[in-house]
Amino acid sequence: MTALRNLSVTEGMMAGTTQRLSSGLRINTAADDPAGLVISESMRAQLKGIDQAIRNSQDAINMSKTAEAALDEVQTLLKNIRALAVHSANSAVIDATQLQANQTQIRSTLQSIDRIGSTTSWGTKKLLDGTAGAMANVTRPSDVSSIYVGGTFNGVSVANGPITMTKTTQATRAAVTLGNTFANGNAIVTAVGSFVINGYSFTSDGTETLNSIVGKVNEMSNITGVTATLVAVGANVSVRLDSNEYGSQHGFNFFDPSNIIHNAASATGTGVDGVFSVQLTTTAGVTTATFTGGMGPKESGLRLRDSYGNTVLLTENGNAGLAAATQVGVMTAGNVRFQIGPNGNQSTQFSMPVIFANRLGSGAVAGKTLADLDVTTQQGAQDAMKIIDAAVTELAQRRGELGSFQANFLESTSRSLAVAEENLTASESQIRDADMAEEITAFTRLQILRESGMSILAQANQQPQGILNLLRG
Repeated sequence: MTALRNLSVTEGMMAGTTQRLSSGLRINTAADDPAGLVISESMRAQLKGIDQAIRNSQDAINMSKTAEAALDEVQTLLKNIRALAVHSANSAVIDATQLQANQTQIRSTLQSIDRIGSTTSWGTKKLLDGTAGAMANVTRPSDVSSIYVGGTFNGVSVANGPITMTKTTQATRAAVTLGNTFANGNAIVTAVGSFVINGYSFTSDGTETLNSIVGKVNEMSNITGVTATLVAVGANVSVRLDSNEYGSQHGFNFFDPSNIIHNAASATGTGVDGVFSVQLTTTAGVTTATFTGGMGPKESGLRLRDSYGNTVLLTENGNAGLAAATQVGVMTAGNVRFQIGPNGNQSTQFSMPVIFANRLGSGAVAGKTLADLDVTTQQGAQDAMKIIDAAVTELAQRRGELGSFQANFLESTSRSLAVAEENLTASESQIRDADMAEEITAFTRLQILRESGMSILAQANQQPQGILNLLRG
């Protein structure tokens, strides 16, 4: 029996070693290393995020290359137009027919510029027509932490202008003051049993102080989502439970069948969602939409959302204030947002230029842009060169900004993410992967033990034969 027991232990250990050798993993189930599994799974989630962020960065690079190629073509067209303007200014040798032919060609080229501006896209997302994303800047950080508004607000494209907010309903936390009272925090809670907060059980052995019970609840606050505090009830104190987050989706359930800290078997805490009116300028004029907290199970109660995915993150001061219409930010249209990190708040924005003839070359000649070029007159040809020069310079600056963003931000981020992925993979491998040399050594040892165990078991089975020989004698 002793030999059989040890052989069984050896067989079990050998099965584990065989599994690690065949899978290449040190942790195949949670039972192998619970703490290591938790850490490695978190790392794997980060690795997935980093891998996607690298692809996002590459997509952003390709998008910027698409826009830059279109800008390069526009600059080529501008240089062709400038050559026609210079030719038209040579009035000593050019006649009216030639001037009109130049003007016709310029008009056709300007139409090509407008076409590039309106059709250049990444998939179905237009890049150069002014609708490529949007950016909202917070101007009142005491009331609002962040604002995100995409290209659509209440079904209409956004435009530049102020963002104002007005409170309709203030968000509140779920809160319950429990019924049992005690002389003070040092009073002994004599009741024995357990109580449950949001599925997590706490026990009382009848010897702990009220402060100790409150401390145990607060130690698990990150799990239950509830914090306990002592509040005065007359000359005594009682325990009050508060949800950590605002809004109705962050309520809690409390069960106390032993009446340890409550005079009833259960209690329920329910918060109130915040409701705010947000107003900003769109292509249809000033537009108002309702933003509500608690629209998703993982959303903070102070993160307000509308039906188009736009969000506003309030501060507690903003939740309590904003009773009157208050400007909290400024909207700037024409930006694209790139998620270039594995975690939240690791995104960046860039404003793509608007490429239309009536938006280029302004400022060179009062009241005129590329759309107003007319080279059929001597003055018109001179003005055309000034306007085109201004447009070329403007476009070159925007291309430079786009190239700088691509080279110094997107490509740099992609390289740094690749390094982070490499190092995090190595760290995760240290936890999760098997040490093959160590496992082979263990496997060889267990093979020897198994063979010797089976040999000893065979010899042990022969020992009763001695008794049989005595009986025969």
